[in-house]
Amino acid sequence: MSVDTTLNVREASGKPIRVGMIGAGATGRAIALQLGTPAPGIRLVAICNRTMENGERAFREAGVTNWVTVDSAQEADQQICSGSSVLATDPAVLTGCDSIDILLEVTGTVEAAAAVVVDSLRNRKHVVIVNAELDSLVGPILRAKADEAGVVLTNTDGDEPGVAMTLVRYLRTLGLKVVAAGNIKGMVDYYRTPATQKAFAEKYDQDARKVTSFADSTKLSMEATVLANATGFRVGRRGMHGPACGYVREVGNLLPADQMLSTGLVDYALGAAPHTGAFAVIHEENPLKKAQLGYYKLGEGPFYVFYTPYHLPHLQIASTIGRAVVHQDATVAPLGGPVCEVVSVAKRDLMAGERLDGVGGFCTYGLIDNRQTARERNALPIGLSEGCVLRRDVQKDAVISFDDIEQLPQGLAWSLWREQNDRWPVAGAPAPSQAHELSASVR
Repeated sequence: MSVDTTLNVREASGKPIRVGMIGAGATGRAIALQLGTPAPGIRLVAICNRTMENGERAFREAGVTNWVTVDSAQEADQQICSGSSVLATDPAVLTGCDSIDILLEVTGTVEAAAAVVVDSLRNRKHVVIVNAELDSLVGPILRAKADEAGVVLTNTDGDEPGVAMTLVRYLRTLGLKVVAAGNIKGMVDYYRTPATQKAFAEKYDQDARKVTSFADSTKLSMEATVLANATGFRVGRRGMHGPACGYVREVGNLLPADQMLSTGLVDYALGAAPHTGAFAVIHEENPLKKAQLGYYKLGEGPFYVFYTPYHLPHLQIASTIGRAVVHQDATVAPLGGPVCEVVSVAKRDLMAGERLDGVGGFCTYGLIDNRQTARERNALPIGLSEGCVLRRDVQKDAVISFDDIEQLPQGLAWSLWREQNDRWPVAGAPAPSQAHELSASVR
């Protein structure tokens, strides 16, 4: 049966998909609000957040009243089975709870999120990563671990990579040749900081660092990396082309034709109506088919643009949940090894001894690059950059490499990233540890 039919059957039979969510910030609260409507055949039964107040707020705003605080997976299981929702501060309570069918990772973190996802897969739970920060860094190795566990790991419909991938997959079912896909982006300013974004963040009850990452290209690059890893498409240059245009259908004639046809491209349309959503470009040379597409007002070709004029992660995540549980279908997930990465670039002139402040900070912005290029220059992924101390000056707009930092990163995310590189090595590229040790030895 189709997803919507199956979910309606689950609703009627009183056996909805039971969802646990980790993270109750602005995005998590919006998801809770929508799932609390509730969506047919889906129930939000558990929330975990490091601060109890935000978890309580998420339940309260979603209209959930029958929730209780729990401290163990066993207690959570008992309460959920009895009809109550649960709130916890320890993610292990949710990852180990037998009554939860699927987990949503919505923290926007890297290190903490990595631990949540690894533990969820260890417990053989489906996972929706509403977290481009983590997915763009180690999505391929996490997908491999999910496959080994026999569960689904997916990014979500509603976020731009999911919107674009859903469109790409639909067009491919029609027998169309997709050669590019990406976001519709309103603005990009590499040099935005939490200070410049403070008022905007307060106005919309958002975190200033998060909205900084939206504006300075980091989140855009992360989302494009998720899409690249799912399609196999490359970028035409570091940071993408990002042609400015008035209407998104113009983008098909503004991106380099040779690159679209040779590798496929992930990219973005800047300032284009409808000002939100995602697009896909197809290529068609058959004269009769071109005549038909022209008749239906898609232009003269040979490149034609299709688009979705919205992206609503808090709404569309219900589709991803249903597809994952009902059909074991990932909305958007890596095909194999990484195709692209998001490298750290200096937001201003940086001095030796400075400590990098990571995604959405004052020190760096992230740009997507092809993985081969990123590894050949030993670039530092922005997802691993927070806390790294520079051992030498780095000029504004320069890519920061592992050679530029005092010590290599530590922690689970670093271990996963190294495992990912070991599994899918780049020929001729130095391993970060080897390159770092060599540069340190000649200081």
